[in-house]
Amino acid sequence: MTTSAEIDAAVAGRTAPTYFRDTVARIPDRVAVRGKVGDGWQEWTFAELADLACRAAAGLAAAGVGPGDRIVVMMRNCPEFHVVDLAALLVGATPISIYNSSSPDQIAYLVGHCGATLALVEDKSFADRFAPVRGDLPHLTTMGAVHPEGTDATLTYAELIAHEPVDLAEASTICTPDDLATIIYTSGTTGPPKGVMLSHSNVAWAGESLRVAIDADDSTGWRLVSYLPMAHIAERITSHYSMMMLGYEISCCPEPGAVAQFAREVRPQLMFGVPRVWEKMNAGVTAALAADPEKARQFADAVAAARPIADRRAFGTDTEEDRATWDLLDQAAFQGIRQLLGLDDLKLAISGAAPIPADLLGWYRAIGVPMSEIYGMSESTGPLTWAPYRVKPGRVGPAVPGLEVARAEDGEVVCRGGLVFQGYLNQPDATAEAIDPDGWLHTGDIGEIDDDGYYRIVDRKKELIITAGGKNISPANLEAALKSIPLVGQACAIGDQRPFVAALVVLDPDEAPVWAKQHGLEGLTLAELANQPDVLAAIDEGLATAMAGFNNAERVKKVKVLADEWLPDSELLTPTSKLKRRGIHATFAAEIEQLYAR
Repeated sequence: MTTSAEIDAAVAGRTAPTYFRDTVARIPDRVAVRGKVGDGWQEWTFAELADLACRAAAGLAAAGVGPGDRIVVMMRNCPEFHVVDLAALLVGATPISIYNSSSPDQIAYLVGHCGATLALVEDKSFADRFAPVRGDLPHLTTMGAVHPEGTDATLTYAELIAHEPVDLAEASTICTPDDLATIIYTSGTTGPPKGVMLSHSNVAWAGESLRVAIDADDSTGWRLVSYLPMAHIAERITSHYSMMMLGYEISCCPEPGAVAQFAREVRPQLMFGVPRVWEKMNAGVTAALAADPEKARQFADAVAAARPIADRRAFGTDTEEDRATWDLLDQAAFQGIRQLLGLDDLKLAISGAAPIPADLLGWYRAIGVPMSEIYGMSESTGPLTWAPYRVKPGRVGPAVPGLEVARAEDGEVVCRGGLVFQGYLNQPDATAEAIDPDGWLHTGDIGEIDDDGYYRIVDRKKELIITAGGKNISPANLEAALKSIPLVGQACAIGDQRPFVAALVVLDPDEAPVWAKQHGLEGLTLAELANQPDVLAAIDEGLATAMAGFNNAERVKKVKVLADEWLPDSELLTPTSKLKRRGIHATFAAEIEQLYAR
């Protein structure tokens, strides 16, 4: 078991730029970053990325950006992001990504809160949202754009990289381990966003801990698709910093909805996805198979036979007969599905940022996708618990290497070690609430632990439903069960201070049309299906099965079926598809009241 002291020793004196410097020296001609150009790809090697970053660093310095300054970046997942972020680090500044959906008021808050002196946006669509609040941001002295057409940008990306490059070896030593590598703003689901301050030491610790956990002989050149917002810690660690530290090859996907298409083309070796990404891929397979009921039945039988074998394979207890059976099933049923999805070359598939139903994770593992679930938060620099290989569906694994994880007296998961953030920017009281005097970070999540040290996250402490009868209930567990109903794609449990638990459920846009065709309702819209008696009866039937594992007080008694899918980065979902419960409750207040009408 790797200790905290061993991770400390491995990262001593290191920063993100020094890791990048060493990676460039080690593999200068390997591809670092790729971006789509028409039907082809633009590719930059590590040497080319370093040259561009060093030129942009000189450009930032010429614009007056230096040690301790902060710059805000609002860009899609594109190659230029990696240049700009690296360039900021090479002049000792702190780059801060903000969500691309940010409104002018949110931009004013975020930019003002961090005191950024420069903002760099991708294009006019982003620049237009800065325009109404520029007068409220006296610290923001410079506005830049990658594509400046139609903007009032005083600095362009082309101008940044037109400078003679700074020396990488020299520039990489400007930052110290205690300097801030970035500030990650929380999604603001429980109040104004808080600025999570992450040092270079935090980032180095995360990279080293994950490297030890992955335990690969050499992960250099592993391909992955970068598609989640860079403002989120999961994407920042999985692609950007891992590229710098471990030598991954990043293919940039500017629109998250296109990730499945990019996966088929890139054929990633490592893929991180929020549960909704994996749910939609699964729904697509199910819908495609449904066209041939006999084939669908045979595939379901194959998955059922493979599930226990996959569990035994994870812990090395599979028999020779197991291996022969699985090879037969793989050749007959699973290989083609993995190839269709672009997941046939995966070394690791990871689900995180929100709970994934254990049954769904088990489905992927049964068909040969090496999926695991990771648990963490921005305040732990991303990872907190994870078992990449010895997977128990429904549990998020033990502590990542070097980190100390425990349960407080009330069951809250707490951790201590080099991954614990530096505090919330300008919020000492909130910092003191999150990190106790002994250095334990309080996650706000209630957890359970088994004899092997594997954690199961029950729910957020502040999101537990307390019914009118005083029963404490986990909405996340109920929602995962509700999504096991084939017609249901999304769900939100309701019941705080109510006489019973109810739920809003959203029809799955992939599954529902297939089901409708099979039941003589072809051609109806999702809105029409949401009110069809046959659909409601099928969901009620599925509800009884889904709730069988809960006691009477916990069970969802009634559901309201909705038609329109809840989209990420909206009033209803965060950019990584976590439920914004307050937004859902407000938007569907009338529907919720109907559930409790006598």
